[in-house]
Amino acid sequence: MATELLPDNTRPEKSVNPIFKWLNERLDLVSIWHLAQKKEVPIHKHSIWYYMGGICLMFLIVQIITGILLMVYYVPDLNSAHASILKLNTRIDFGWFVRSLHCWAANLMIFVVFLHLFSTYFMKAYRKPREITWLVGMGLLVLVMGFGFTGYLLPWDQVSLFATKIGLDITAKVPVIGEQLAIVLRGGSVISQNTLSRFFAIHVILLPLLLFGLLAIHLLLIQLQGISTPKSIKVSDVKYEKFFPDFIFKDLLVWILSLNVLFVLVTFLPWGLGEEADLYAPAPIGIKPEWYFLSMFQFLKLIPAYIGPIEGELFGIIIISLIVLALALVPFWDKAESPKLSKLATYFGLIVLISMIVFSVWGALS
Repeated sequence: MATELLPDNTRPEKSVNPIFKWLNERLDLVSIWHLAQKKEVPIHKHSIWYYMGGICLMFLIVQIITGILLMVYYVPDLNSAHASILKLNTRIDFGWFVRSLHCWAANLMIFVVFLHLFSTYFMKAYRKPREITWLVGMGLLVLVMGFGFTGYLLPWDQVSLFATKIGLDITAKVPVIGEQLAIVLRGGSVISQNTLSRFFAIHVILLPLLLFGLLAIHLLLIQLQGISTPKSIKVSDVKYEKFFPDFIFKDLLVWILSLNVLFVLVTFLPWGLGEEADLYAPAPIGIKPEWYFLSMFQFLKLIPAYIGPIEGELFGIIIISLIVLALALVPFWDKAESPKLSKLATYFGLIVLISMIVFSVWGALS
């Protein structure tokens, strides 16, 4: 039945399917079909990493669907936010399941985005002419972590409140704009109803608009530039397969496998809810941010209160900012013109990746 909807490759204008004919006259589906037929995907020993972007997209779709469902019951009010989540978990049919889907999919999406970033980095796919694609991808990573930060506060439990306080205190240490940015996010000098309202608005309106815009640019650039093949792979060792239907069907299989992982986590490890937040209670012992901020948090903990005349946290934030800047600008200092710079970029990426893993594990165990 599916093939009946497609035009004859040699005489597409003679398609007998009336639905396809009607749509084709208005959307020029034949041209889109021919374009899809021409696109090819390289096949080599590192091809598995080409599936990471699709997995990110799949988890984003889960986020959108479950996020819309959660908004039906969630109330962004200090006196009602926690109760609305508690009601969702205990009284709404499959409410716990939808919320766990949203929370676990968010964590898995951030994890796969990191995998996608570093696999792209080590395959040197940031080089000419893909510099803009890399920069847009870095912007998407920042937005995804922004989703994690703003969404973490919304259940309004004790852990999320104090983790957000820590995050905003660290934000305030950022040079030049930090203090003002923290005030804008809080809606004042302390966390209050303004903070919850702003985080909710940022989470469901501002960040999605920015994300959809950057994602559209990212996907467009990939279509225009094609998929990069690592320079370390010999041309003779590279084969190609059609993006549609060959690669897309494999991609859908990976989606199904990823969804199975998600459903297993949701079923056996449903997302919990702590005690309702109390603005006047002391911070819980051993409070930590979510895992995707844990490496930075642990790194900042290790820095002394002062390094010379510079405050320790400020010094740490400057170091982290310089590392992120070096990663973002890697297409402009590793142009494949110098073998030494190419090796430096590889070693730099390895150091960053290993440091993130070590500090995250250290922070989780301490």
